[in-house]
Amino acid sequence: MSGPPEDRMAELRQLFFESAGELVQKLNDEAMQLEKSPGNAETARGLRRTVHTLKGDSAACGFRELSELAHEFEDVLALENTASTVLVPEIALRAADVFTGLLEAYRKGTKLPVTKSLRADIARLAHPTPSATAKRTRKKKASNAAAIKTRWSEYEQLAISRAAAEGKKLQHVIVQIDPQCAMPIAGRQMIQFALAGLGELLAIYPAEGSHESANEVEAALASEKSAEQIATKCSIPTVVLDVKVKSLRAESPSDSQHTAIAADALAQAEAAALAGIPSPRAGNIAADVAADIIGTEAMLEGEPAAPVAQPGGPDNLLRVDAERIDSVLNLVGELILAKSMLQQALLEFGQRFPKEVLRGKFADAMAFQGRVLNDLQHSVMKIRMVPVEQLFRRFPRIVRDVGINCGKDVTLAVRGGQTDLDKSILDAIAEPLTHLVRNAIGHGLETAEDRIKAGKPPQGTLRLGAYHQGNQVVIEVSDDGRGIQVEKVRQRALSQGLLKPEQAERLSEAETLELILQPGFSTADEITELSGRGVGLDIVQSVLARLKGTVEIESAPGRGSTFRLRLPLTLAIIRALMFRVERRLYALPLNAVAEIARTVEGEIHQVEHYDVLQLRNDVLPLLRLGSKPPSGPETAQRKVFVLVIHSGERKFGVIVDGLEGEDELVIKALDDQSITTDLVSGASILGDGRVVLILNMIALMERFTRGRADVSGPRMAGLLSSILPMAGEGPTGAGEEARESAGGQV
Repeated sequence: MSGPPEDRMAELRQLFFESAGELVQKLNDEAMQLEKSPGNAETARGLRRTVHTLKGDSAACGFRELSELAHEFEDVLALENTASTVLVPEIALRAADVFTGLLEAYRKGTKLPVTKSLRADIARLAHPTPSATAKRTRKKKASNAAAIKTRWSEYEQLAISRAAAEGKKLQHVIVQIDPQCAMPIAGRQMIQFALAGLGELLAIYPAEGSHESANEVEAALASEKSAEQIATKCSIPTVVLDVKVKSLRAESPSDSQHTAIAADALAQAEAAALAGIPSPRAGNIAADVAADIIGTEAMLEGEPAAPVAQPGGPDNLLRVDAERIDSVLNLVGELILAKSMLQQALLEFGQRFPKEVLRGKFADAMAFQGRVLNDLQHSVMKIRMVPVEQLFRRFPRIVRDVGINCGKDVTLAVRGGQTDLDKSILDAIAEPLTHLVRNAIGHGLETAEDRIKAGKPPQGTLRLGAYHQGNQVVIEVSDDGRGIQVEKVRQRALSQGLLKPEQAERLSEAETLELILQPGFSTADEITELSGRGVGLDIVQSVLARLKGTVEIESAPGRGSTFRLRLPLTLAIIRALMFRVERRLYALPLNAVAEIARTVEGEIHQVEHYDVLQLRNDVLPLLRLGSKPPSGPETAQRKVFVLVIHSGERKFGVIVDGLEGEDELVIKALDDQSITTDLVSGASILGDGRVVLILNMIALMERFTRGRADVSGPRMAGLLSSILPMAGEGPTGAGEEARESAGGQV
């Protein structure tokens, strides 16, 4: 049983919004292709097809402003030689922007953007001179004279389109009835019989049984007979005065008719189902109409109709709301927790009953469950994964517009577009990546004159790349411009009060470059729309911190700069290394740990207020998470572990008391009442009920850099003192509060 009409319309509009964004992006791509290859007929046809689809979909949803604007633009693209005009790509790009604004306004229910200027430009493109306009109008009317008449029903038009798609020979027959005919209605019946004997009668006006007064009969006929044979057969004495036979050109019914046909078909199917009438036609009518519409639109563009995807076929796609996938992923996470609990119970059972026969059966069942659960987890993760190309597709337009605005010739090179990334992460990095691209063009690349003076080609190159590295995805934004002047960054940070002179002297080049990610930092000499390398880049740091990712910056004077974003494949489940600090349990993402070293406190030395360890031939700076133990002979022999962390060119160690091994952790969010520090990004529950806090790598690195730059004394000791009470040693105590908080949130 169907829902109310307004519910069905709301569902239709939701589907429209999902597909309209893709159509607008496709419009951008095709307009830029046409800009690079003016006059390309295939690109022009694709552009017109996209606008036509957007027009029809918006008309079906009742979005009149968008539909009319698309219709006007489609009319322009349909004119001869218009697609080769250099103004078409520019207007198409402007139309894409306006379409985007209209879609956003429709979605949010806000005021529609003004389209008057764009309509005027489209009109000027469509009507360059009055004489040309009149000529095209006459030509269009003459062409439409042999086309399907709108007074034929929608089903008759669809029947004609289907016959054309099947390659049948179509004839347009106009039979004029003799005014002296005594019985015109009977005469029309005789004409219909004559036409039916010549082939397949696809359409006729007036319709059979109609009592409408008409002095002619107009029909669409699929027949292999010649025009002369048809005319001879229809020339009935005392009834027919004249017969005209012409070839018929099939055209698509309007988009509003598509909607009416589909709605009527669905209504018929529903009525038949409710009445209990066994009607195969009613059951398949919606699918038939969909096939007819697809075939008709293909005929409009002069291409063969695309086959309709059958159920279970490779092209059968299903749109699923992301929240539903998140819900399934959350349930998979709970199953992983349950697996850990069962494994812990099995371990205790084996220790208590080492000779029990059931122990082996339990172990086999657990191993089988583990394999199935891993496959299930990977399958759900793949559903959430989308290629990075979906994000990269928007940047050719951004590069073009910013390049024109800055007066620079820029080409964009993209690689690794098929690299998969979690959809939520992909959406989150769109804005940071846009900031990096805009700043690279505005202030990383030089003008053509400056590049020629520097011995470079006049056209600058911006590269976007993505690739997998271990359990991470790396996205790079690089340019072959002037690079970042490290000394200028240092001096600007001093002048803006971000650094003290003593701190600036101790920062390495990599640490100095990261200052451009600080809020409010800018190296611009004057304020413009793109006011300097670093303006707006603080959003990169903040978003990456939220996503548990890192940012690396490399720059070579005169050769360019590279921003490297390292992101986890997903935010839901991680492989983590667990360790103890002062008898409490913590975890770090395993891919952040390069190696593990074992040493004693006596091997750790202080150099300029921070701890260091000589690891092979390198001096490794250390970050101490717990409190520093008192000095003494016993303390010097105390064994500790050092987790070696790599972050770009930087390398430092984290001192921990002991290791607990690695495990797959389901990340649970913690509210602000449970954790008040930025050093913890989440928590997880182990199989034995213990809560493990997952440390935030970004915050640790910031504390490490700040501690090295601060000459007032070491402030690295006891970083976790504020959160130690939260990490309970066992199933009771303060850790119980964290367990309740973590268990109730995802």
